[in-house]
Amino acid sequence: MTLAPPPSALFGPLFEAVQRARLHADSKTFADAVPRRAPAAILADWLAAPVRDATALRTFVVANFELPPERGELSAGMEELADHIARLWPWLTRPPLVTREGESALAVARRHVVPGGRFRELYYWDSYFTMLGLVRSGRQDLVEDMIAVFGDLLDSYGHIPNGTRSYYLSRSHPPVFYLMAALSRDGSAAARRGRLEWMRIEHRFWMAGEENLAPGDAHRRVARLPDGNLLNRYWDDRPAPRDESWREDVALAEANPGRNASALWRELRAGAESGWDFSSRWLDDPADLASIRTTSLLPIDLNSLLHGLERAIATAADELGEAQTAALFAARAAARGAAIEKHLWNDARGYYADHDLARGRVDERLTGASAFPLFCGVARPDRARRTAESLAGLLRPGGLLATAVHSGQQWDAPNGWAPLQWIAVEGLRAYGCDALAADVAGRWVAMVEATYRETGLLFEKYDVETCRGGGGGEYAPVTGFGWTNGVTLALMEQGRARNDREGERRCG
Repeated sequence: MTLAPPPSALFGPLFEAVQRARLHADSKTFADAVPRRAPAAILADWLAAPVRDATALRTFVVANFELPPERGELSAGMEELADHIARLWPWLTRPPLVTREGESALAVARRHVVPGGRFRELYYWDSYFTMLGLVRSGRQDLVEDMIAVFGDLLDSYGHIPNGTRSYYLSRSHPPVFYLMAALSRDGSAAARRGRLEWMRIEHRFWMAGEENLAPGDAHRRVARLPDGNLLNRYWDDRPAPRDESWREDVALAEANPGRNASALWRELRAGAESGWDFSSRWLDDPADLASIRTTSLLPIDLNSLLHGLERAIATAADELGEAQTAALFAARAAARGAAIEKHLWNDARGYYADHDLARGRVDERLTGASAFPLFCGVARPDRARRTAESLAGLLRPGGLLATAVHSGQQWDAPNGWAPLQWIAVEGLRAYGCDALAADVAGRWVAMVEATYRETGLLFEKYDVETCRGGGGGEYAPVTGFGWTNGVTLALMEQGRARNDREGERRCG
């Protein structure tokens, strides 16, 4: 399948000149610009008379590209938090998008909700957590539209890209489509068969290359361990700087001439596919981003989600009378579950963790991803209880940390993220760890509400140690924010339901 070229490939030396000149504070700005005329004509004019002066280059860019508009922020909220989130949905909702030649945006046939701020397009795993809130806001219409949009992407590209930009097409995101599909209220046979086929397309993407893989080898996103077990890793098909962070990626490679630049860029891109961009989880040296080695790790969250996908396919196929498919995927899920227990469990430490391919052993680092086997229902009950005890070590005043390492990366201390709170709360409850689940949820909601009362805003991430908006990473803190809105609203609703049940028991 031929994919649309990203701006870095389409405009080549012009793209590089603009990024090196630092015409825009954010590398993503020019990557999202829309050409005013045919890209080939723009590039030809620039090559005929390339300008090196920053002022002249800026003039050329403005004459030939429409830069993304500064949408600004919604005014700080004064109403109750739940009401403010309901007011945010229209602000974050985008109409169907028809694209023009040469722009990086991908066409989107239906309405969809974006995260906010610099994230002005649809993002894959973000959207599941956003949709949790849409359901609770009574916006099932938007949920169904977004499920259909992701189905369109699977039909068009054979996978769901990281986001709806050409520069995201070489990678995906944590595979949560099966969780989105479960939110649909369309129970017709045609819709159910459509969702089943979309799940199978996604599974083929993640498992591509498995057939001829010898023990000890890896290909793209799949690895066969020496004992024959199959597990997955994050990957990206382009060993090049990310368009949206081009300047940062080039600078990192130039500052580390001892490391192969293409290999470094692939590791950064694979880290971006994980959604954890970036974290000490992927680094040999927590203080050195250039030590990133994402593709050497078989992540516990990814493999738990793929186990969930395989079970979902088996269940949906069984309900639709496709016995052969149901049996095949039930067997695949069972095999993956056994591989997770064998290779992604750290018995000495007492929690699930990533498997290090290069070192042939399970990693020792505890991260919030350890909750995924509980959330996806693959954990053994005794190991789930030990994992819960370990996860309690990540608990801070505002909720769970991503990791306890202070590295300066955004998926590390002191930051906590809405998706990890939801995964942990739901996973803990599934294994009867209700008190810890309630504690995590209560701390998160209390922090978000307190920060909202102080600032009128919701943040992409939070400093759960000091209970304020988070920082770190490659870009300025973003407000809005889709998945924070969705998870917080869902946890608030659960808290109210729990309080109602406890009140009924007390009254009884």
